[in-house]
Amino acid sequence: MAADPEMLQRAAEVIRSAEGLVITAGAGMSVDSGLPDFRSREGFWRAYPPFSKLGLSFEELANPQWFERDPALAWGFYGHRFELYRQTPPHEGFAILRRWAAAKPNGYAVFTSNVDGHFQKAGFAEERMVECHGSLQHFQCVQPCCAATWPAPADIRFEIDPAIMCAAGALPCCVRCGGLARPNVLMFGDDAWSPGRTLAQQVRFRAWLRSLARGKFAVMELGAGTAVPTVRRTSEQLAAAGRAPLIRINPRDAEGPPGALVLADGARAVLHALAALVT
Repeated sequence: MAADPEMLQRAAEVIRSAEGLVITAGAGMSVDSGLPDFRSREGFWRAYPPFSKLGLSFEELANPQWFERDPALAWGFYGHRFELYRQTPPHEGFAILRRWAAAKPNGYAVFTSNVDGHFQKAGFAEERMVECHGSLQHFQCVQPCCAATWPAPADIRFEIDPAIMCAAGALPCCVRCGGLARPNVLMFGDDAWSPGRTLAQQVRFRAWLRSLARGKFAVMELGAGTAVPTVRRTSEQLAAAGRAPLIRINPRDAEGPPGALVLADGARAVLHALAALVT
């Protein structure tokens, strides 16, 4: 489905005239880079056939219990994703967004549920990020022994047996107690997540929002679905509170609140189309 041309023109005018830009993003933004789609059981199993044989869904695997029950399996799942996210380049739509954001006199912020670190990889400033579900590029203690989080070591590598999706060799250790480490990612049924890094991001984000004049910024949402609606709700709340226009880009869940500019196509395709109109 291609986005409506008139709606594209209206969205381009909003982007041109906004003095600040809030970018909100869900899984659809990263899927356009070629990363797997975990939004359905079938999509997850196509990406990870060994887990299909075990009958384990994404929701069942993305659970901290595996770091206690089977650390090699837990790090096989997360280590494979870590390597995939590191090796996959962000699609060119990220660069288009970054050009627009960098040109705004009042700056920008990014609010995302993605844990892949692709916004930073594409050149977005770390201090402008809110990663509401944490980041696979940061680790914490499994216990946790303390509230500390730390960046994944630059030289870390995960060797994964593709037949059973288990990690081989030494697993990451906590920098404080020496016990097993895990990703600083909010998992399902997770009461051991260390939220300090994300909370600090949210404090900076709220301070920046308070500096903006109402109606002078725009909210641009990309690839945020309805299954876990954190990003969609945040987009709508920010737009309503700031009397700001909302641009929603989504090929499947394209409905929006009254007044929203809805572009029913993938993030990369819409950003390319808008790039020809925003000068």
